[in-house]
Amino acid sequence: MSAPAVTGYVVREARPADLPGARSVMLDTFYQVFGIGYLPEYHQDVIDPDTAYLRHPRNRLWVAEHEGAIVATTAIRAQGPAHPPHPAALAARYPDATTAQLFRVYVRPEHHRRGLATRLVRAAVAHVRATPAFDCLYLHTDARTPGALDFWLTFGHIVHDARGQHDGFQTVHLEIPLRRTDPGAPSVGQGPRADGAAR
Repeated sequence: MSAPAVTGYVVREARPADLPGARSVMLDTFYQVFGIGYLPEYHQDVIDPDTAYLRHPRNRLWVAEHEGAIVATTAIRAQGPAHPPHPAALAARYPDATTAQLFRVYVRPEHHRRGLATRLVRAAVAHVRATPAFDCLYLHTDARTPGALDFWLTFGHIVHDARGQHDGFQTVHLEIPLRRTDPGAPSVGQGPRADGAAR
């Protein structure tokens, strides 16, 4: 569904014509924001998003469009955290068959502070909530990214904190509650917003 915002942004599921722009947002985030570059062992979906998202029956990719350009992305994949590198207990808790995992929540820096990450994640949460095959929605983030952990805590809660005394990724694992059985529960993501790049 498309929902034009008063700010001139449209958040919707990706179409084939959006994929080059979405790929550009992702690669620019890897190089310019995270400083890690393209890592083929982790980023195959970025090179072939058509297979990873549009042709996969359970995966989805959303984009934010502004004046004909793709400026932000969010995706879900039907898979839990991999072990390794993540703890075996997490892989057991979030099996591939019933877990949706958030990926690629990226916003071009010049479009930060416009609520795009919040809108994109809400679209993803709504989709997962409406998909009975998914029991849970999992993600992990690098707490070194400014604003990332605060942003995710407006949606969910920490299930494992893997931060340590080292210079590598400061990974925090979270779950976003789906709240399917409580129609009176507050809408997800209503807390204070810390818009920005998130892993």
